[in-house]
Amino acid sequence: MPRIPPTARKALLTLHLVTSLGWLGADLVLLTLGIAVQRGGDPAVFYPVGAVVGTVLFAPLSVLVWLIGVASALLTPWGLLRYRWVLVKLVLTTVMVGLVLFLLTPNLRHAAALGAALPDRDRADLVIAPAVSTSLMIIATALSTYKPWGRRQVTRTTTASSARNSAPRVP
Repeated sequence: MPRIPPTARKALLTLHLVTSLGWLGADLVLLTLGIAVQRGGDPAVFYPVGAVVGTVLFAPLSVLVWLIGVASALLTPWGLLRYRWVLVKLVLTTVMVGLVLFLLTPNLRHAAALGAALPDRDRADLVIAPAVSTSLMIIATALSTYKPWGRRQVTRTTTASSARNSAPRVP
């Protein structure tokens, strides 16, 4: 596995942090806009802003976070599948990116087009989705900070290595 020099690794980590913080910030903006409409704000004003934030900022940042995170995992000693916390972050981020691209972004555009005519259930979704997403981002941040669960166990599949490991030790 290729490794990068410490300065490049720190630059990649900085880029990952900046894009992740941008993603979290855009998510909080979407949550704020959704709550504003729930509390009586004008949907004809807030939903078009949400659509712009979602399509111009939120969706591209989500893809960048995923790409930079995968690059960071592959180019550093953490690896992509070596540690459980990295694997959990990969799964969480992959699911969130998919939901952003294929569910939330179209819903934001739909809300912008309908404005006040958007049904109440769809309005609630525009609060629930960013609330859940923000929670998952906080969980991913905690995983990066605490690095729980240790290294994944790798099973050996070759007969020579399994025979060697199962043979009794001679003193």
